[in-house]
Amino acid sequence: MTTSTSTSSLAPPAGVLPPPTERYTVLGWLRKNLFSTWYNALLTVIFAAVIILVARGMAEWALTQARWEVIGANLRLFLVGQYPAATTWRAWACVVLLALLIGLSWGIWGRGQRAGAIALGVLPFALALIAQEEARVPLLITGAAGLIGFALSFWRGVRLQRIAIIAWVVYFPLVIVLISGFGGADSPLPLVPTNLWGGLLLTLLLTVVGIVFSFPLGVLLALGRQSSLPIVRSLSVIYIEVVRGVPLITVLFMAQLMLPLFLPGVTIDRVVRAMAGIVLFSAAYLAENVRGGLQAIPRGQYEAARALGLNTWKMMLLIILPQALKAIIPILVGQFIALFKDTSLVVIVGLLELMGIAKAVLAQPDFLGLQAEVYLFVALIYGLFCYLMSAFSQRLERRLSTGRA
Repeated sequence: MTTSTSTSSLAPPAGVLPPPTERYTVLGWLRKNLFSTWYNALLTVIFAAVIILVARGMAEWALTQARWEVIGANLRLFLVGQYPAATTWRAWACVVLLALLIGLSWGIWGRGQRAGAIALGVLPFALALIAQEEARVPLLITGAAGLIGFALSFWRGVRLQRIAIIAWVVYFPLVIVLISGFGGADSPLPLVPTNLWGGLLLTLLLTVVGIVFSFPLGVLLALGRQSSLPIVRSLSVIYIEVVRGVPLITVLFMAQLMLPLFLPGVTIDRVVRAMAGIVLFSAAYLAENVRGGLQAIPRGQYEAARALGLNTWKMMLLIILPQALKAIIPILVGQFIALFKDTSLVVIVGLLELMGIAKAVLAQPDFLGLQAEVYLFVALIYGLFCYLMSAFSQRLERRLSTGRA
């Protein structure tokens, strides 16, 4: 006991810098990591030369040969698809509000991620340079909204945390109401059929609906798989294994063809069917991830909860599930990123999301053969949103001290 106490007392306190001999300047870091030996130095020089040559060729192509007018001429299609031009202000209002919330949230929780903040701040202004006149002003307003939200976080960052969380919760139902509308042509927000939704708008809606609805369903399936009731456990296992045994395309086709058969007399929109297929598919994978987190919780936590007199539901909701979900944050965010990219498969069932719009743009006679420009732009959009989710996950892990003793 004395030995462990003396050993722990010798450990340096958290936040103390190492001795000066263990610190490295920029040159010291380069020498240690890139030029420590002659072969490391040789590999560093070779890879640096290759990177310079590739970057030079890409920059020359992007600045002199690429025809970026295909992006500017079809920017509205990429963003909202065939959404009616008379009501495009509703889509732009959603984008501006999203930029405001992202800027505010980034300033509150993600100030350490400077690269992401710079990329987000520059993107709307960069798109405004190549966009047509009708989209230039909304893009500038979007960029300004992001900067305003980021500035507000410095004003009252701590006090705005709860407001930001409430705003995110309210934002998604508000988006559904603004985009879909209600009532006839004389109403303030006339109804817009879902077959006119498309582009990045449809991609984000499919992703958000898939995440929001598959998460509670996946948690219930995970709890059902560990249930002591044989019927509940068997049904959960059958559902999880059957859905995980087929590809997402099959589930989407089944949702499009079979869902109306289970609800006779009810007209189900194609977008709603696609959302249902994505939710059912994602819930099965999420259930296995949550089950892994539940199994990682030590048995002592269950025994301690029972010793406190908690029943099964209170034990799960207050003690076990928070620890399990905290442990699987990287896995959950990885699945959400995969779900965001898998929404591109809905083009198989006739929905023109971001990739579907890209194919439609390439079919235009004026822009034949411009696959590199179009797909590079689409890849940048996917990469930016995936980076946002990844950066948020890393920030959340640090705040919750996930993975630390």
